[in-house]
Amino acid sequence: MSEARLDALTSWNADWSGLRVVVLGLSVTGFSVVDTLAELGADVLVVSEQADEEYARLLPVVGARLWTGPLDRVPHEVRHHRPEVIVASPGFAPWHPVVGWAQGEGIPLWGDVELAWRVRDKVVRADGTPADWVLITGTNGKTTTTGLTAAMLAAGGLRAAPCGNIGIPVLDAVRDPGGFDVLVVELSSHQLWYLSLQTGPEPLSPHAGVCLNLADDHLEWHGSADAYRDAKAVVYRNTRVACVYNKADAATRRMVEEADVVDGARAIGFDLGSPGPSDLGVVDGILVDRAFLEDRHRSALELTTLDELRAQGLSAPHVVANILAAAALARSLEVAPEHIRKALAGFRLDPHRIEVVAVAGGVTWVDDSKATNPHAADSSLAAYPGAIWVVGGLLKGVDIAGLVAGRGRDAKAAIVIGAQRDVILAAFARHASDVPVFEVDPTQTEDVMAQVVELAVQVARDGDVVLLAPAAASFDQFASYADRGRLFARAVRERIGRDAGGRHDADQTGPAGA
Repeated sequence: MSEARLDALTSWNADWSGLRVVVLGLSVTGFSVVDTLAELGADVLVVSEQADEEYARLLPVVGARLWTGPLDRVPHEVRHHRPEVIVASPGFAPWHPVVGWAQGEGIPLWGDVELAWRVRDKVVRADGTPADWVLITGTNGKTTTTGLTAAMLAAGGLRAAPCGNIGIPVLDAVRDPGGFDVLVVELSSHQLWYLSLQTGPEPLSPHAGVCLNLADDHLEWHGSADAYRDAKAVVYRNTRVACVYNKADAATRRMVEEADVVDGARAIGFDLGSPGPSDLGVVDGILVDRAFLEDRHRSALELTTLDELRAQGLSAPHVVANILAAAALARSLEVAPEHIRKALAGFRLDPHRIEVVAVAGGVTWVDDSKATNPHAADSSLAAYPGAIWVVGGLLKGVDIAGLVAGRGRDAKAAIVIGAQRDVILAAFARHASDVPVFEVDPTQTEDVMAQVVELAVQVARDGDVVLLAPAAASFDQFASYADRGRLFARAVRERIGRDAGGRHDADQTGPAGA
């Protein structure tokens, strides 16, 4: 296929028939790609090391073929297919053999987000235009901010779909027959790396975007901190209206300053301090907007108060920052302050995000299993200074010493779990030697959280907090971060039940939700 024909594939109504495509990976995202391309009439070969039985059964139904096996080298079937484009699931790193082969052969590499942008006009609004896109990324807080933004837009009367890395493929939202006014797209650094490869006459151009924060993460995938940063910065490319950035994180400001945006796009800052004339911030306990109003140099619009957020469990500093970012995105789409306040009144954090799972004997047990890197755990420890800290897992190539030196020394105690415990133990020995450190028996993997709870009970006293904020991925000992948090909450409740003789009184178990 000529480059000119590929450039012409920028609409659902373009001629996709016969396009030879290799789809790498058969996860939920991979299947959304296959299903879309098959409906468009492309010739699709799916390549995956293994395949979920349900997806494998559906492939011939939609008209695609499947090859499974080792991918440590390029399979003959891929070469024989002579792909004109390869669409990779986000898990395939830049150094993967098939990805490297495609780049060496000059075969275009797309991610699911680029394909979704190209076919975004399958369902259009009443005025004949596709939905606006709002992009959200950051090392931490993406999913919460995506949910907040979608809730605010919906409260303002817009049909909004949270999608992308949040769990609903962008292509599923694009193809929803009901249609949407706005797609709120959570993007991982992996998806953004593939988006950075995008060429052609109609690159993705969002209405607004935000990078919430930046800290080292996924270095084993990207290869370096600079490469990770460059991928995150793609979120601002070609923005039309609002580049929202974190004033407390200089890296996000630099991303905006260096971004190639559409003329007229504004830089909108947020942080927990007093806002300038193009910012959102906090003044005397009130969250305010000084960016999206006519007289922004002399006045501000009230969005909500810290007291109201505190009553709903939304007052942790990093959550307030996410709320301000989401509000900036919603205000860029003209959602009124009263609708933002209404959305916040009904919003709840997802499970395993600074979730109080129980309060008993004066001890508060908090599940922040979603804190899968040091940056996220830093926010948790800032919200609960002096906590008994449960930490450990797979560190993903990230150095945890800075977190131990900064926040760990204030912990009442540390309980270390996970495969890479030696690094964590060494960090405490060097930077926080006064903090008592307990180690869960690494040979016992069946009851990790029961051991954690027993150790915590030995240390905790009235007024203490036991905080699960692992600063690491979970896959060494658990199925997922959600599984890790669920087992923590279960172990806590079982211990409380034994202490209370089987009674679960209202003052013994908190608003669990898990």
